[in-house]
Amino acid sequence: MGKKLREHGIIVGKLRTGDKNCITDVDGVQVGHITLDYPLNEQGDYACTGVTAILPHSGNLFEQKVTAASYVLNGFGKTTGLVQVNELGILESPIMLTNTLSVPAVTQGTLQYMLEANEAIGKTTGTINIVVGECNDSHLNSIRHCAVTPKHAIEAIHTASTDTAAEGAVGAGKGMVCFGYKGGIGSASRIITVNEAIQYTVGCLVLSNFGSKDDFLATHYIPKQQQAANTVAPTDGSIIIVLATNAPLSSRQLLRVIKRCGIGLGRTGSHFSHGSGDIVIGFTTARTIAHKTDGLFETRTQLREDHPVMNHLFAAAAEATEEAILNSLSQAETTSGRNGHVVHAYRFD
Repeated sequence: MGKKLREHGIIVGKLRTGDKNCITDVDGVQVGHITLDYPLNEQGDYACTGVTAILPHSGNLFEQKVTAASYVLNGFGKTTGLVQVNELGILESPIMLTNTLSVPAVTQGTLQYMLEANEAIGKTTGTINIVVGECNDSHLNSIRHCAVTPKHAIEAIHTASTDTAAEGAVGAGKGMVCFGYKGGIGSASRIITVNEAIQYTVGCLVLSNFGSKDDFLATHYIPKQQQAANTVAPTDGSIIIVLATNAPLSSRQLLRVIKRCGIGLGRTGSHFSHGSGDIVIGFTTARTIAHKTDGLFETRTQLREDHPVMNHLFAAAAEATEEAILNSLSQAETTSGRNGHVVHAYRFD
């Protein structure tokens, strides 16, 4: 595993980071990975892929939902569950990440996990909305073999913890490529202080798999970078961005915040290519929403729209996304996969 960006002396933005500089700085948020890395046969096929699970809290996610929103920067993607997230403004399952052709298997595994934890689903109450995002890792992974199974999704959920999340070529990021170099999972966080008394945390986790070497605005970070010439040929690729916060926001306000993740993505060099699935999923842990209640009304606290804190949240979303993408590069290691393909790590030194 490589170093995080700041261990190379490179600082992104003005806001300070959380203690772990990770999405798990948002209290209660958990991340788990299952990584597949092995040959499938003697013909060069290789499993170089995995699953990543992001849990908003450690309780029953179906019974205690969280406010959520999603935003599509460019829609060349195969996610599940976002229609209902945007319609109702809530999240009731883990957010799962994997490769493109494994979305059905991961959806099935996550569904099995949630059904086991909630006997009422489909019996005495309604169904459940599973959220899965994906990127195409077929340069390194023999994607047609569908090596990811439902049990891998369940295992990723069971491994989730509030520890600093592993980054780079792990979990869903194992086979991903970013700017022609090894990409994958990256994370970062920001702390906002209001009136010297109230603190809010914004955490970001990305699955980076986009861009060409020529797109990468590397000179913003390393004025005289010296990189290997053997990068992967340009592809449109994709990125899934997951943003978490404990700031009390409505779904509409959260949507405004997660739109600013696109600023951080653009700062690294992306222009949201034609064939790129650039999708943001956000949630706040400020309150949980009971699945069932007899009450006619509900009361919630949310930030004022015109308070300066909103601008700080916008800046935090942009900064954390930018740094999370760079951490996905700095933490990744040179990786080999199907048919002997090799993707080299980017050197920030």
